Amino acid sequence: MMILVVGGSGSGKSAYAEECISRIAEGRQKYYIATMRIFDDETRVKVEKHRRSRNGKGFITIEQPVSVGSVLKKIKGGTALIECISNLTANEMFGDEEPQPYEAVTEKIISDIKKLDSELEALVVVTNNVFEDGIIYDKATMEYMKALGNINRKLAAMADKVVETAAGNPVVIKETN
Repeated sequence: MMILVVGGSGSGKSAYAEECISRIAEGRQKYYIATMRIFDDETRVKVEKHRRSRNGKGFITIEQPVSVGSVLKKIKGGTALIECISNLTANEMFGDEEPQPYEAVTEKIISDIKKLDSELEALVVVTNNVFEDGIIYDKATMEYMKALGNINRKLAAMADKVVETAAGNPVVIKETN
C-alpha cells in the first residue's frame, strides 16, 4: 500500500505522514528515509527540527539523498516514510556538474519508488506542492518543477491514497479500497 501526502511548505504534511505510518505499522518496523542534503545552516536547522520531532517515535532513520531504491539493501520488510520527493528530485537533478534531464530524473525516481512499494508492506511518500505562485523561473528551476510535477502525477496515479494537507488539515483527494 502506498500513500502520497502532498502540501505546501509548513502545511503539516510531515506530521500527518508520521502519524499515518505509525498507525499503519502496528508494531512492525518503521523506517524514515530522509532525502535532504545538509548544505547550509538553514537546512541543518530544518533537519534537526525533523529529527527532534521523530525522537521517541520508533523510526529507524536512513539518510538517502539519492537512489532511494537502494535502501532495500538495508531494509527487511516493514513500513517506510520517504521525506521528501522535492528534495530527492533536486538531489537527483542537480547532483552532477550538469543538471540531469527531467525525463531521466522522473524515470529514476518513479522506478525507485516502485521498487520500494513492491517490497514494503506500506510506504508513505511526502512531496511538496510548489506550483501555485505563477512565477516563471530560470530554465533549470523550470525543468526541476517540470520533473517534480511529472513525478507527483505519477506517484498520485500509483498511490492507493492521496492526501493534501492545508493549514494542518488533511484532505483526502483519492482513496482506493
